[in-house]
Amino acid sequence: QVQIGESGGGLVQPGGSLRLSCTASGFTLDYYTITWFRQAPGKGREGIACIRTTNGITHYTDSVKGRFAISINNALTAVYLQMNSLKPEDTAVYYCAVDHPQYCSVNEFQTDSDAYGSWGQGTQVTVSS
Repeated sequence: QVQIGESGGGLVQPGGSLRLSCTASGFTLDYYTITWFRQAPGKGREGIACIRTTNGITHYTDSVKGRFAISINNALTAVYLQMNSLKPEDTAVYYCAVDHPQYCSVNEFQTDSDAYGSWGQGTQVTVSS
């Protein structure tokens, strides 16, 4: 069973930055897609960024493009989401999910949350003054 967990959430003012981590337990992320989702109160789960760990391909949804960056560490044990220029509408619980490497490509990525088999517990991000 793949186990992953998120950390790094918190309260930040508009315009600020946070870095979220998605850490693998007991395995390496060398043949997967890792996708960051978020869920705001009263809304569905939204896929926002992915990385294919086999070759580093990334993709972002328009709402975060240019502000967020997804990356993986050299040990292939953690994926990060650097979030800059945060806005109040970025407030949500952020989750990472892991599944097939083909889920992430340059032009699109799998945003159906039901398609992902492994999830972390989520980390709260609140953007407020």
